[in-house]
Amino acid sequence: MLPRSAMTTANKITILRILLIPFFVVELIYYLQTGNEVHRLAAFLSFAFVAIFDGVDGYIARRYNQKSELGAILDPLADKMLLVSAIVVLSFDFGKYLGQIPLWLTVTIIGRDLLVVMGIAVVRYIVGKVTVRPRIIGKIATVLQMAVVIWVLFKWDRDLNPRWFEVGTMGAAICTGLSGLLYVRDGVKQLGAHPASSQPRAMPRMTASARVTSSFPVAK
Repeated sequence: MLPRSAMTTANKITILRILLIPFFVVELIYYLQTGNEVHRLAAFLSFAFVAIFDGVDGYIARRYNQKSELGAILDPLADKMLLVSAIVVLSFDFGKYLGQIPLWLTVTIIGRDLLVVMGIAVVRYIVGKVTVRPRIIGKIATVLQMAVVIWVLFKWDRDLNPRWFEVGTMGAAICTGLSGLLYVRDGVKQLGAHPASSQPRAMPRMTASARVTSSFPVAK
């Protein structure tokens, strides 16, 4: 059972955002199967709610001193679940109703996230704690990824100049890759600063009897 202090208003909003993600995925799949515009509207509204309230719960946590360890875990988790689920579904070819997010962008985003998760696990195992530094390039990558999803949901990739969609996907991929490299650099620095990475490996000490024995050849 969660402690009472953990269930702040900000955390309740974050949990609501997470619960809306399966609804978004189901409505999106229903639209791709049936073409009913009601499902597309529901998918867009749920996506917009989860994305917009990312800033709301963060503001409440800062404004009313409701920061918690639970919120520090759930808030980025909600963002990742929303974006990865949307990008994975939209990376399939549903040419009849919606456009397609390039597969190379999907691979870039998922690959970066897997690399970060594995890096955090390694650093935590060796160092004991992990210091994650959010950077502006990562926030830009998140905004561009959301913009790509909204672009496809609004069918702007078909109705407007396709060049803008290409620019958006390329920008999202570049920012995603750069943010991943910065996380890797931070992880390497934390590993390098830990004593375990700089201390030489201790050699086993040889006993006096072992030294005497090793100085004479063994008779065959």
